[in-house]
Amino acid sequence: MTKLKQSILRQIALQGPISVADYMTLCLHHPEHGYYATRDPLGRAGDFTTAPEISQMFGELLGLYLAQVWIDQGRPAPFTLAELGPGRGTLMADILRATRQVASFHASLRLHLVEASPVLLERQAELLAPFAPSFHDTADSLPDAPLFLIANEFFDALPIRQFLRQGNAWAERMIGVVGGQLAFGLAPPARLAGLEHRLGDTENGQMVEMCPAAQPVMAAINTRIAAHGGTALIIDYGDWRSRGDTLQALRAHQYDDPLANPGNADLTAHVDFEALAQAAPDLHPTTLTRQGTFLARLGIAARAEQLALLLDGKARESHLAAYRRLTHADEMGHLFKVMGLSRPDAPRLPGFDE
Repeated sequence: MTKLKQSILRQIALQGPISVADYMTLCLHHPEHGYYATRDPLGRAGDFTTAPEISQMFGELLGLYLAQVWIDQGRPAPFTLAELGPGRGTLMADILRATRQVASFHASLRLHLVEASPVLLERQAELLAPFAPSFHDTADSLPDAPLFLIANEFFDALPIRQFLRQGNAWAERMIGVVGGQLAFGLAPPARLAGLEHRLGDTENGQMVEMCPAAQPVMAAINTRIAAHGGTALIIDYGDWRSRGDTLQALRAHQYDDPLANPGNADLTAHVDFEALAQAAPDLHPTTLTRQGTFLARLGIAARAEQLALLLDGKARESHLAAYRRLTHADEMGHLFKVMGLSRPDAPRLPGFDE
């Protein structure tokens, strides 16, 4: 039994059951035993792999996307180039490499990274040192300036609350102790103003999820882009509206019981893109678009073909497999979705059908 699990069991014994959100916060961000406080979770030796680690094409195309939006909006200078949850810094490094020939882009940008993991922060600081990144614990401290922001697999790791519909009321899913082990249970049902609108599209016994931690992040984005211009590009797995139990744990690239290994497994949930858009009321959201479709519109097929000409043997096979993994319907192409946000009067964002 992990030390964190022992600590959570003691806390519940003393104070009673905790919400799924409180449990996720402890598991992921406990200062001593939390998942992100103690390890680099990425790659083969870790628990999961993100798109930037699969292929350089992902970051290259997103970099050129951001540069095009910057040009379309009149090349504001200086501007904030920001990433939420930058992992090892791979995505931002690819973005910066792909945009180095865009006139004045690098001279105008000020790099800002929002990162909660001290382990990953060290990786980012080393890799991106030439750009002198500023680091933030939260998006609230990003500069008041034009904001060009990317969030790839950031919102899925924010703590969620889960509610089960019981008639016209909602019972929150809680975590307690049964037989000395962590176990799911339900709080008494109650009418919740924040979920009244979900009574029209759910049935008795269905679960919905809320992510309170996403609200201040989106509010910070909304304030800066509404006032100064820019864009936010959000890429994650999820859908326009939350429905069902999507809490999951990953350990060594395999699904795990979310209650089995607190602190030693990654915990995530599908993103409710509608809730993110609603939390940025002054911005215009694009149509939610599948990652494969978005990358195709940005020209990933041509880039994949160009790179393939430089490779042979296993290197070429690996490259083509990465292209498939990013775009194919059976891989990340349909599971992951993309949403862009900008001011209503801003030029149309490339890669979307509006």
